[in-house]
Amino acid sequence: MLKHYLLISFVFFSFFAFAQNNNAPSSYEVHDIKITGYLQTQFQKAESPGISSWSGGDFDKNADNRFMIRRGRLKIDRVDKFSSIVFQLDGTQDGIRLMDAFIQFHAPNYPSFLFTAGLFNRPFGYSIVYSSGFRDFPERARVFQTLMPRERDLGVMIGFHPKKNTKFLTAALAMVNGSGLNARDYDSGKDWIGNLNFKFDSLAHQKLNIGFGASFYIGTVRSNTTTYFTAKNGGFDINIASANENSKVKRDYYGANFQIEYECPFGTTAFKTEYVYGKQPGVGASASITGPVASQSFNTQPLGNLYLRNFNGYYFWLTQQIAKTRFTALLAYDAYDPNTNVVENEIGLTGNNTTAGDIKFSTLGYGITCALNSRLKLTIYNENVANRATQLTNYKSDLKDDVFTTRLQYRW
Repeated sequence: MLKHYLLISFVFFSFFAFAQNNNAPSSYEVHDIKITGYLQTQFQKAESPGISSWSGGDFDKNADNRFMIRRGRLKIDRVDKFSSIVFQLDGTQDGIRLMDAFIQFHAPNYPSFLFTAGLFNRPFGYSIVYSSGFRDFPERARVFQTLMPRERDLGVMIGFHPKKNTKFLTAALAMVNGSGLNARDYDSGKDWIGNLNFKFDSLAHQKLNIGFGASFYIGTVRSNTTTYFTAKNGGFDINIASANENSKVKRDYYGANFQIEYECPFGTTAFKTEYVYGKQPGVGASASITGPVASQSFNTQPLGNLYLRNFNGYYFWLTQQIAKTRFTALLAYDAYDPNTNVVENEIGLTGNNTTAGDIKFSTLGYGITCALNSRLKLTIYNENVANRATQLTNYKSDLKDDVFTTRLQYRW
């Protein structure tokens, strides 16, 4: 029975290999309309009511537990000889919204080049374009949810994937609005994203797979006021000038990623990591903007003063199949430091202009998944979220914002 189960799982995995990349149809084999998707329903328990959370959104101020539909994806695609179309919706308890809508095509004489236009995942790094329906961990790392909320943007992209001699290489270059999935472009500036990845499969007697790559994001954010703050060691400098209004400030990211997977006698072991750093325009935390989201990227014109922060963030993901069964153990650690020019005990000092938007957070996650069958997966996962003490009234100790999640996913 175990061998039969593993065989079914392998066939199912291979059939949906293309779907792991969100910027692709379910398969590039020529086909008429095909419908695929997945549904994630879950129960969560927070350490305290009303916490700000990156595990499916903030909790209501009077609630420390909830049932929710995390994702309900319905993907429709069609592929002909030289072109394809993808249209994907996401339905949750909050309503239905568009997730993907893009056209892809390639010239007959240049099959290695793929042109994409519409709404698609930003081609940055590894985890952004990797489908949530296949990811072992419930959510992407905090740093990527902050920099690229909802992952998508509108624009055009050219991809390069040789079919023969250098098929281990993929590259992409995109020009996008920069305002993300849920908004029209709020200025005339466009952002550039580049991605270069290498993947070597079936090494060491077909037991070892290795991948690595690098990415960049070069963009701007429009300033709506005459004032902005520039990070320096220990705080911020304030800049006031009439020319600051309508000026564009830098939004630049640089990243690197690495993945390794090995088929050992005990079961498949996989390790994945990604690091990103750069400049992120944000705002100061306030009564209406909680600290953890003050450095989040904007989908509409920011009306207040901009805070120009130097940041870094990373994650480590380790998965271990248990004795070649349907169970997989999960272990993760991620960190996001929105302002690398200050340390926590400096945040909130008089005169340095820092706010809760400058606090570093880290998360230790651990859990287990069980593939109940080839389509149904159960995930049990706990997150310990940590922050150090600051001088701010509400952040003088570690917040009670841990989250426990039990999720059931069905994929078709």
